Amino acid sequence: MITENQTLLTEVVLTGLTDQPWLQVPLFLVFLIVYLITMVGNLGLIALIWKDPHLHTPMYFFLGSLAFADACTSSSVTPKMLVNFLATDHKTLLFECFTQFYFFGSSATTECFLLSGMAYDRYVAICNPLLYPVAMSNSLCLQFIHVSYIVGFLHSAIHVGLLVRLKFCKSNIIHYFYCEILQLFKISCTDPTVNVLLVLIFSAFIQGFTFMTIIISYLYVLFAILKTKSEKGRHKAFSTCSAHLLSVSLFYGTLFLMYVRPGSGSGSGENRDKMYSLFYTIIIPFLNPFIYSLRNKEVIAALRRKMK
Repeated sequence: MITENQTLLTEVVLTGLTDQPWLQVPLFLVFLIVYLITMVGNLGLIALIWKDPHLHTPMYFFLGSLAFADACTSSSVTPKMLVNFLATDHKTLLFECFTQFYFFGSSATTECFLLSGMAYDRYVAICNPLLYPVAMSNSLCLQFIHVSYIVGFLHSAIHVGLLVRLKFCKSNIIHYFYCEILQLFKISCTDPTVNVLLVLIFSAFIQGFTFMTIIISYLYVLFAILKTKSEKGRHKAFSTCSAHLLSVSLFYGTLFLMYVRPGSGSGSGENRDKMYSLFYTIIIPFLNPFIYSLRNKEVIAALRRKMK
């Protein structure tokens, strides 16, 4: 129970990635470069798809939407982290913390559904090419993208709404580099059992459903490649699929480890969770433009046309 003489928190302190002063400036420079490349890569890909009519197909609509979600994920976390590397005061208003988690949660959930949509698109294109114009038309693709973003916004809103009901009166120090929801539960003096349970249920359902969709789609794609492709074409298709599956595995693997199997939150477990979070908040959005574009001849051709 919360006694009347307990002071409710209105702000928290994010300790960041490390408490070593000599590492703050080098880490700031590294993550600043990563963030700039992330934004140039993802926003450049969106602009390229928008401007080139040859790329106005479902696959590239999905890719452009994924790039936007990646840019939002990175922007919800990295700028605040960069500021804290150089700031002496790491205080953040509780309202700002909730807002940061809302935008991160929305974009991460949206990305799960977009990745499953991209996998299904490749399945239809390769396994049922004659049905592709009907099974994945531009209008159907755009509807799926809209639904993905709506689900992302609603999912995040549910968790933030439940966060608002909690009272925070314990230590205001969060040993993390952004306002991660499981870390917020630790400083709550209201019982967060319902919140933790819903995080586990929603995460297991969303990540499990979309991940299985991706795996099943790519299994069908791989079987189709083995049956119909030449040796050269098979090698190219395997190379492309393996790059996509690597990105998906890193993204889902770290999300599963954080939200379906929450970490211990202390000692080495806390540092391990920070590394998991770094992957899905910063590293994956940085890598995705390269993974999905560098091996894509149409994107390279479009880039060359625009450069000319």
